[in-house]
Amino acid sequence: MNKRTAPLAVLALSVAAFVSMPIAQAQDTAASTPKQIKKAQRKEARAKKNAELKQLEQDGYNPAGEQTNYPQNLQNAQSKINAQKAGKPAPASTP
Repeated sequence: MNKRTAPLAVLALSVAAFVSMPIAQAQDTAASTPKQIKKAQRKEARAKKNAELKQLEQDGYNPAGEQTNYPQNLQNAQSKINAQKAGKPAPASTP
């Protein structure tokens, strides 16, 4: 190949790959900047943490409540969640 045909071949393959890509995917790729990707990742992580906190609160943990038994209250709620995920009965909580 001469020097001029090699870049043309690469360009032709690139265009062929882009044309065969679905339109929505092409738009998402073109519209996603690194800043937008990081923002989406932060939003996803925040939603996951909020869901975990909500589950802990449903199982008895109160982050705004009395903090004298803080570690034990949190551990009890976490053990209930782990037991539910494993399909086992929840262990008895200690005061």
